[in-house]
Amino acid sequence: MIRIEIDEPTLARTRIAISPLCELLCGLFLLERNPGEVPWPYQDWAARAREILRTDPAVDPVHLYFRLGSVWPDFLGPHPPSALPTLDEELAGLRATPAEVIEAQFAKHYPDGEPEILRPFRTDRAAALTRLSDGLAAYWDAALAPCWPAMRAALEEEVLLRARALAADGPDALLAKLHDRVLWERPILTLVKPLEQSFDAFDKRLLLVPLIFSRGALLCSSDDSDVIMVTYQSRGAAVLAERRTQPAPEDRLAILIGRGRATVLRALTTPATTTGLATALGLAPSTVSEHLSALQAAGVIHRRRAGRRVLYGLEPAGTALVTLLDSGAAEFVSG
Repeated sequence: MIRIEIDEPTLARTRIAISPLCELLCGLFLLERNPGEVPWPYQDWAARAREILRTDPAVDPVHLYFRLGSVWPDFLGPHPPSALPTLDEELAGLRATPAEVIEAQFAKHYPDGEPEILRPFRTDRAAALTRLSDGLAAYWDAALAPCWPAMRAALEEEVLLRARALAADGPDALLAKLHDRVLWERPILTLVKPLEQSFDAFDKRLLLVPLIFSRGALLCSSDDSDVIMVTYQSRGAAVLAERRTQPAPEDRLAILIGRGRATVLRALTTPATTTGLATALGLAPSTVSEHLSALQAAGVIHRRRAGRRVLYGLEPAGTALVTLLDSGAAEFVSG
């Protein structure tokens, strides 16, 4: 277990952010934790990513993370600098890591001396940081950039939903429902992990980062003097599944209401916007809008405004349709 004592000022400063770099690193951890076959819906992505890691010399620097174990200095995976940074912005921050930050984190994590593999970050800091950043960028371009638009749309929907909960019900309610392995009993936030650690977060900012690649892996970054970062599994991971263009013969929901509307209805088990659905499902926005209008007219979905956005979600009748007639919601993620 990781137990974090959080004081009232830190709790009041709870924020949510997206991090392409954290997604990249958590994707690497997913591959490491599952040396055989990875779970659904990551199989096809994992096969491509492993081939890239095996054959592309430009990504060799990222193998560093496979050799570090479960605990390592936070400068190697810094928290996002803003609510929606680009990977380039995050890597620029990594390249600019000051020598004193590296020294302080080495002293904390390796009081008897840092591992040989990390020594270049002390002896030739600029070159080591540049090499690592270039390797991460090359791996991103090959393994994650093609699926990032759909991932980003799903993550933006997640942030919108959590931000609404934070504004409406406060940070206590948000943390209580964040993840089944994140336990909140004021003032202790517990991450259910094999690792045993305890520390406090006083007069900081709590930054929550949803990750498509988390798959239950909860990361915690505590080296920064101003920010404590906790990651958790985001909804919407199904965007990584390979899309099918034909319904299976036993797909009763598609037979009843049509393949396109069935696809949209299934996707609305998590409320979403028209744009988010179109990106995640690989459909034209006009097509999604047409399906949403028909489903709303049938009374199986509702429409709710959240600031400047409009979210669609399931009515009880829609939930019943998906539950009773959907023979494989986990498999039919797109039309």
